[in-house]
Amino acid sequence: MIDTLLMYLSHSFVRYAFIVGVLIALCASLLGVILVLKRFSYIGDGLSHVAFGAMAVAAVVGLTDEMILTLPVTILSAVILLWSGQNAKIKGDAAIAMISVGALAVGYLLMNMFPTSSNVSGDVCTTLFGSFSILTLTGAEVILCAFLSVTVVVLFILFYNRIFSVTFDESFARAVGTKVNAFNLLIAVIIAVIIVTAMNLVGSLLVSALVIFPALSAMRVFKSFLSVTICSAILSVVCTLAGMVVSILYSTPVGSTIVAVDILFFAVFSLAGKILKK
Repeated sequence: MIDTLLMYLSHSFVRYAFIVGVLIALCASLLGVILVLKRFSYIGDGLSHVAFGAMAVAAVVGLTDEMILTLPVTILSAVILLWSGQNAKIKGDAAIAMISVGALAVGYLLMNMFPTSSNVSGDVCTTLFGSFSILTLTGAEVILCAFLSVTVVVLFILFYNRIFSVTFDESFARAVGTKVNAFNLLIAVIIAVIIVTAMNLVGSLLVSALVIFPALSAMRVFKSFLSVTICSAILSVVCTLAGMVVSILYSTPVGSTIVAVDILFFAVFSLAGKILKK
């Protein structure tokens, strides 16, 4: 088994996949803690549907790089969802449901009306649940993912204290002069970037699991914000690497395998949390 894995790792495209997987897992885990604590977990699911719709439009119009359209559309949707949740007549979950379901339906409709291949069902399944497309990444795509991931990590570290205050008590953060709306907007934009970059790894329907499960697992055992964040980051990377190794060795779907490993670790951490409380 080790020899087989080393043989696969001798190929550059497999190494690219592992690099991108680790970067995406790290970024997703950092934002996952914030989303769970702010009760914004559902935003990731909504934005993933929007990204699916944008990818369908990009495929129909023949864009060679789907991210050119998908990334700005998803970011715009994140901003709209944040604004609608605070100011509009259509609040929170209703706005997310409208945008996400609408984008999912329009995307699927366009892919059927203007098919770009003879296997539309296969294309849809690949986009929704992920596939081995992570193994077809080019060097340029890896560089772009690395740039976006490093940007997310740097922003999180630079604004850690303010993100902490906004996450736990917006009223207090606003009272001490923190621009709460600006930081909520920053969080929304970063979420959109992570969603788009993670779709090649786990598919649009499974992105939320990549974001949420490590944070929930860490919270079963740890209590402080810093310890939960660190544990979530480590756990997310470990689960992603383990899922990708199993996927490569046993030819299982990458996204589903990673999520299955996340579920397994969640069960282990939940059990460990109950034992530690006794």
